[in-house]
Amino acid sequence: MILDFTPAPGAAPNYRRVIRQASYELKSTLRNGEQLLLTLIIPLALLLGLSLSSIVNLGGTDRVAIVVPGILTLAVMSTAFTSLAVATGFERRYGSLTLLGTTPLTRTQILAAKGLAVAAVELIQFVMIIGVGLMLGWSATGIGWAIILIVLGTAAFASLGLLLAGVLRAEATLAIANGIYLILLLAGGTIVSADRLPGSMSTTVQILPSAALGSGLREAMLHGSFAWFPAVILLAWAGIGGGLAARFFKWQ
Repeated sequence: MILDFTPAPGAAPNYRRVIRQASYELKSTLRNGEQLLLTLIIPLALLLGLSLSSIVNLGGTDRVAIVVPGILTLAVMSTAFTSLAVATGFERRYGSLTLLGTTPLTRTQILAAKGLAVAAVELIQFVMIIGVGLMLGWSATGIGWAIILIVLGTAAFASLGLLLAGVLRAEATLAIANGIYLILLLAGGTIVSADRLPGSMSTTVQILPSAALGSGLREAMLHGSFAWFPAVILLAWAGIGGGLAARFFKWQ
């Protein structure tokens, strides 16, 4: 038998390239202390703090049932928006995206890998948040509707995160992404329902993606029904953000 040791170079199949790049993105996120603080520690700390104390008036008797959907909203926002925007912004600054362009990965595959990495981080978040919620006495309902809303929310926040990272300097992206995160956490209808905010502020906040996802998840998980209006708002944000990101995103 004759063995053929002739080199046969070639790119890996498309799906394998995407999976390997997504795996790299996921490992980079999980090894970064600041990213872990943002995506895991803060949401879990807020889940415990808001469920076990009455410092914040949430407008209900079952605090855990109200808090869990809000923390899931925060998890989506922290991963699909803030974390993705900051990481992508600094990849642009250091030329990582340009270097990836010299590999067999296409731009579409790079974005697909980022999307898979975001989904993987969110899966970890959701398992931990729901697990802690169940230990605190939460009863899981409306999970199917919640998954649909989470997918829409992830698309909306990810498109906005990429838009921010693709048009601003890395330092500006870092500051603005974290600033928006704090504002939406405190007054964006994320944990405290938008209809509990004062006056005209309530009406304005309801069209934000944070309030839409928060109210949609509360409707699904508290009442077991699908909230169409929040879903339409999230779909609109995903379309607008995605269109603007496709038009204005700069790879270097």
